[in-house]
Amino acid sequence: MSMLSLSTIVYAQQYGSFKDARDGRVYKTVKIGSQVWMAENLNVAKFRNGDPIPEVKTDEEWEKAGQNKKPAWCYYDNDPTNGVKYGKLYNWYAVNDPRGLAPVGYHIPSDAEWTVLTDYLGGAGNAGAKMKSKNDWYQDGNGTNSSGFNGLPGEYRYSGGAFGGVGRGGFWWSSSVGKANYARDRVLDYGGGGVGRGYGSKGRGLSVRCLRD
Repeated sequence: MSMLSLSTIVYAQQYGSFKDARDGRVYKTVKIGSQVWMAENLNVAKFRNGDPIPEVKTDEEWEKAGQNKKPAWCYYDNDPTNGVKYGKLYNWYAVNDPRGLAPVGYHIPSDAEWTVLTDYLGGAGNAGAKMKSKNDWYQDGNGTNSSGFNGLPGEYRYSGGAFGGVGRGGFWWSSSVGKANYARDRVLDYGGGGVGRGYGSKGRGLSVRCLRD
């Protein structure tokens, strides 16, 4: 009997959920290997201590927040309807704020913890197709979502305030600093089945997934 290819492996999905006490929002979760991930993007406007995270709309204000190393969030294209599907985009200063962005019992995954995920799914070159959602991707660049991660193409916001092209990619922060003014991120792209690992300017707005402690 021939062995299954990496692309045909089906993972035993164990789904769950939890409520974020800050706003009562219920998030879906999925167990992937030894890790429990949120199965949707973070969509909160308060830190753990209750302090509001500033919503920033204009390009000028977004750029200024990054330059001043201040936390900020926005909806893609400043449209709240995008938040229903894609959650919020956060700059890295919100991710790294000591008041805590992740819900209680969860944390922002480190670069190494992202690698644990992609290694379990067959390596960075193969994991993307298993992590991408089954729909919404540009030019039918959809995935199988066999992992249950359900990665959506929520794109990002440039440090200068402009938005990328929704549907073409999904970008998520890690908690790990890369080079000066940059932090490690992970990227899913409509045109391939892999997972990119790069450096994102800390002033950019990316999606956030949280990992259970």
